[in-house]
Amino acid sequence: MSDTLDRENRRLEIQHRIDSQKNHAERNRLGQFATPPALAEEILKYAHSILPPNARVRFLDPAIGTGSFYSALLKVFPSSRIDEAVGYEIDSQYAAAATEVFAETSLKVKCGDFTMANAPTSDREKFNLIICNPPYSRHHHLGKEEKVRLRERVENSIGVTLSGLSGVYCHFLCLSHAWLPPDGIAGWLIPSEFMDVNYGWALKRYLLHCVTLLRIHRFDPSNVQFDDAYVSSAIVWCRNAPPPSEAQVEFSYGGRHTSPTIVRRIPLRELEATQKWTRYPETQENHVNIARYRLSDFFDVKRGLATGCNDFFVMTAKRGKERGLPREFLRPVLPPPRNLHVERIEADENGNPVLDEDLMLLDCHLSEQTVRTEYPSLWDYIQEGAEAGIQRRYLCAHRSPWYSQENRPPSPFLCSYMGRQVAKRKNPFRFVLNFSNASATNVWLMLYPKQGIAARLRNDRVLHESIWQGLNRIPNGDLLGHGRVYGGGLYKLEPKELGNGPADDIAELFGW
Repeated sequence: MSDTLDRENRRLEIQHRIDSQKNHAERNRLGQFATPPALAEEILKYAHSILPPNARVRFLDPAIGTGSFYSALLKVFPSSRIDEAVGYEIDSQYAAAATEVFAETSLKVKCGDFTMANAPTSDREKFNLIICNPPYSRHHHLGKEEKVRLRERVENSIGVTLSGLSGVYCHFLCLSHAWLPPDGIAGWLIPSEFMDVNYGWALKRYLLHCVTLLRIHRFDPSNVQFDDAYVSSAIVWCRNAPPPSEAQVEFSYGGRHTSPTIVRRIPLRELEATQKWTRYPETQENHVNIARYRLSDFFDVKRGLATGCNDFFVMTAKRGKERGLPREFLRPVLPPPRNLHVERIEADENGNPVLDEDLMLLDCHLSEQTVRTEYPSLWDYIQEGAEAGIQRRYLCAHRSPWYSQENRPPSPFLCSYMGRQVAKRKNPFRFVLNFSNASATNVWLMLYPKQGIAARLRNDRVLHESIWQGLNRIPNGDLLGHGRVYGGGLYKLEPKELGNGPADDIAELFGW
C-alpha cells in the first residue's frame, strides 16, 4: 500500500508540473482536464461492483493522461486479477509521465491518438473494462478534415452517424465499442450536455440500441468536478450486450457517485421517447408539467441581436453624442440582465426606455462611400473599428456593410438567455415586460406575439400585464427541465427550448 501511495503522490506532482506549463486556453482547446483522484477511485469501486466476481481484468483507458484511473485500478483490484492494462495518450508529456510513474507495473502506455488506433480482432485480446475521461474538446477546435475523418471512422465502426457539432468525447465513446468483448463494461466521465443537446441524440441512440445502458450518474451542476473546466459532468456505464426487452436504466443525481442524493430506474422505452434526459431522475427542480399549450403557440421566440462586438456597437447615449455619431444611426437597446434592475420597462414620450442609463446600438446600412462623404464623424468611428480588426470578426465579416445589424425589432416580452439560481431568485430565468421601443442583444430571448395575439395586444396594457404575470407563473422546474445546465450551476435556454415551455395560463386569457 505504501508503494501505491508513494506512486500516486509522485503522479500528482508530475501532473501539477505539466499542467502549470500549459496555459488554460491550450488545455481547453485540447480538452485536457485531469480526473480528481477521489473521483477516479469511486469510479473504479463501482466498476468492481458490477464486474463478475473474481473476473480477470483487461483494462483500457483511451485517454490515460498521467494515469489517474490506472492508479485507482491498482488500489481497488488486487494485481493478481489484472491480466493486462493499456493506456493511450496523444500528449507526449503526459504519456512520458505515466510511463515513468508506472514503470514497475504492467501498464503499457501507447503515445498516440486513440481514434486512429485499430481495435483487436480477437475477443480474447479486447478489454473487458474500459474507463475513460476523454478529451473535452469542442467541435470548433476540430478542423473540417478531422471532423470528416472521425465521423467516417465511427460510421464504419458501429454504423452511427455523429453530428458535426459533436465533441471529441462522443467519438471516443463510440470508437471504443470495437475494443469491448461481449459483456465488457465501459465507464465514461463526460459532459452531461449530450443528454439535452441535438448533437447528443446519435450518442443516445448508441446507448439505447448498441449496448445495455446500465447507469447514468449526473453530478449537481453547482458541484463542478474539475477545478479548471466549467462543465456539468456525468458518468455513463454500459455493458456490451443487447439491451433486454424490458430494460431499465438507473439514473442518479447529486452527492457522490457512490452515494447519490436521488436514484430512480427509468424504462428504456421511456428514454427513447424523451428528448432531454437531464429531467431524470425527476426532482422538484426539473419536474416538467404536461401542458396543453406551449409558448410557441403564442410567440415566435428569437435570440436578441448578435452584434459581433458589443464593446464597439453598444454605447451610452452620452458617448455617442461625444463622438458626434448621428442619432439616426443609433437605436435604443436594453442592458444585459445583470445591469437591468427593473422587471417592467416603461417608455418616455418618444418610446425610449426609462432606465438609469440610456444604451444605444450603432446600426447603419449605408455604403462606406456614402458614410465617408456625408457623415465624417461616423466614418472616423468606423475606421477605428476597422483598425481594431472588428470587421474581420466572424459575424461582422458576414454582414454587408459590416457595421450594420440584423433585424431585431423591439418585443414586449423578454426572457434572460442564461442565469444561476441564487437565494433571492430561485428561477435563473427572468421575464421582463417591455413597453419601450428598445431592442435587445443576444443575452436576451425575445418573445414576439403571433399575428392574432399581437392584434389583441395592441394598445391593451392590461393584457400585456396579464401575459407577463402568466409567464412569471411558469413553474421553475418547467424552464429548467426544458433548458440545459453547465458547470457551476449555469442554466441556459435556447429559443426552441423556451418555446416548449407551458402556456396554459396564457391560453386561458384568450379563452382557448
